Amino acid sequence: MIGYVTLGTNDIDKSTAFYDELLGEIEAKRIMTDAHIRLWSTAPATAMLAVIKPYDGEVATAGNGTMVALSVETAENVAKLHAKALALGGQDEGAPGPRGEGKMIFGYCRDLEGNKLAFYCKA
Repeated sequence: MIGYVTLGTNDIDKSTAFYDELLGEIEAKRIMTDAHIRLWSTAPATAMLAVIKPYDGEVATAGNGTMVALSVETAENVAKLHAKALALGGQDEGAPGPRGEGKMIFGYCRDLEGNKLAFYCKA
């Protein structure tokens, strides 16, 4: 159902470097690049993630209660992405582990702009 999600950034080049490396861990490729927006996807016609400079010219801020959850195949990928995000300067928001009665594995972090990310898979 989700086509794409945009995360606001105040430094598009810094955010691009963060997401190029982070999303490269799950073989996502940057599919669009211009001065205003950068967009990644794992395959044609699948959900996409973008960083964008706000059109109104105002400062980008992380939304309180807003989170982007990226589905991956294995618990190892959850742990790998969580560790990579922290290595790239992201902040820990919850170590990888079982959630929801142990039926799913989640890891949480924030990117360089404070946007909250979750990586998850079925247990």
